[in-house]
Amino acid sequence: MIRVLLADDQALVRGAMAALLGLESDIEVVAEVGTGTDVLPAAEKTRPDVALLDVQMPGADGLTVAAELHRALPSCRVLICTTFGRPGYLARAMSAGASGFVVKDAPPEQLVEAVRRVHAGLRVVDPALAAESLASGASPLTDREREVLATARDGGTVADVARTLHLSEGTVRNHLSSAIGKTGARTRAEAALLAESRGWL
Repeated sequence: MIRVLLADDQALVRGAMAALLGLESDIEVVAEVGTGTDVLPAAEKTRPDVALLDVQMPGADGLTVAAELHRALPSCRVLICTTFGRPGYLARAMSAGASGFVVKDAPPEQLVEAVRRVHAGLRVVDPALAAESLASGASPLTDREREVLATARDGGTVADVARTLHLSEGTVRNHLSSAIGKTGARTRAEAALLAESRGWL
């Protein structure tokens, strides 16, 4: 039996995936959670073989949770299943220890097969996304630039960002300027939009 944990903030989607996987004789859904924060406690309690994680969830995003799960329960394979098939997300998911990445508009049988393949120790990646990821290349942003740009995207001032991240205002300006240059944007708002659309944030 393949024991699966489902994490998705949309109850309807989570329920549909649970019902779909529950139809398979070799798969059992042992936990369902709606926030990233709930994943690790549920996983430690139920010991799943595969965790099926959405990227954008309240509390902690699926990419952060994938890394936490990989450290805390290395025997649990992570399969990212998201609406947002962005090349940057794929690269970040793989570097966080995920074994697979599929998009939600894939046929249902593809999701079931992805769970089985990941459980068997194989890597599963949506082919169209893999091709797009290779074409667009890796994120040019450093971790700190990504953090500063992500914090600034909500429209706070340089002083607000500096306070939030415990950095000097000069350091924040330098990181924002570098991120704007690397994305080819004209403003930090445009840089944040471009970076987000490519999955770099």
